[in-house]
Amino acid sequence: MKKGFSLILGALLLLAAAPWTLAQTAAINGAGASFPFPVYSQWAHKYHELSKIKINYQSIGSGGGIAQIKAKTVDFGGTDEPLKPEDLDKNGLIQFPTVMGGVVPVINVPGVKAGELKLDGPTLAAIFMGKISKWDDPAIKNLNPEAKLPAQAITVAHRTDGSGTTFIFTSYLATVSPEWKEKVGAGKAVKWPAPNSIGGKGNAGVAGQVKAVNGSIGYVEYAYALQNQIPHVSLKNQAGKFVQPDLDTTQAAAANADWSKAPKGFSLMLVNQPGEKSWPIVGATFIMFHKDQADAKKAKEVLKFFAWCYQHGGDMAKKLHYVPMPDNVVKLVEENWKEVKSGNAPVWP
Repeated sequence: MKKGFSLILGALLLLAAAPWTLAQTAAINGAGASFPFPVYSQWAHKYHELSKIKINYQSIGSGGGIAQIKAKTVDFGGTDEPLKPEDLDKNGLIQFPTVMGGVVPVINVPGVKAGELKLDGPTLAAIFMGKISKWDDPAIKNLNPEAKLPAQAITVAHRTDGSGTTFIFTSYLATVSPEWKEKVGAGKAVKWPAPNSIGGKGNAGVAGQVKAVNGSIGYVEYAYALQNQIPHVSLKNQAGKFVQPDLDTTQAAAANADWSKAPKGFSLMLVNQPGEKSWPIVGATFIMFHKDQADAKKAKEVLKFFAWCYQHGGDMAKKLHYVPMPDNVVKLVEENWKEVKSGNAPVWP
């Protein structure tokens, strides 16, 4: 009996002495942007297989991610609209980009397949303003003289939650349309002017609305268009070329980004980038993390996960048509992590 008790006690002591990484397998929680959810979920799944550390990420939108990290109800937050330096300082946060991706207009128009419909920026803005309300409008027909477009009302699908995808999309519309910039503007949430409109929560919600409603148009991160098999449009870029959204055109736009000149928090805009191959609606997605950490071991585990994503997650990201961050940016990010402390001691490396 004593021998059995000793074995049990010994096992308990070994478990108690085990590294935090092995003893706590479901302790890391994040929430925020739905834009990167497809790649975050794959990264988390693979990392759990390798390390036994479970990363829980809730796809609740950038607004929710910002609110939860500020309230310290999650270990890290996700956003596609980067916080401004003064907001980061006010809340004691650092912010760093993880991947870049394309936002694509998606449609449900009878007889029109993926990539067949051509649009330019001003026409797209006019559609989302409600100024162009039917698919056979002359402005659309002029860009698609050979297409058979129905005399059908256009239904605009948009996000109902505070959304970084909305921020990227409306930032693009504000760049290419002075009227949109003046009357609507750019942000996580805007007052959608089109009278015939419907809302959805998250990228998945908008994808679902477009898929269900005949004659609709919406905007989602490209992976959602692929996963839901929803036709996307071809867009005219800054160079005057009609391009399709894919990894090559997203990479072409991302290649023009000079991250060394980004302000604190890496808040760099990537919409309407130059280049003949560039997809015009591209953005980065960001992680927000508190500088002052109560649990040094847990904080380091969070950063170890993202360090692993940078080093080993590139191929998974590319398969989902996200663009990994360049090595020089990763070095800048990891240098930024040295600001994270527990007490007065740095958490990283």
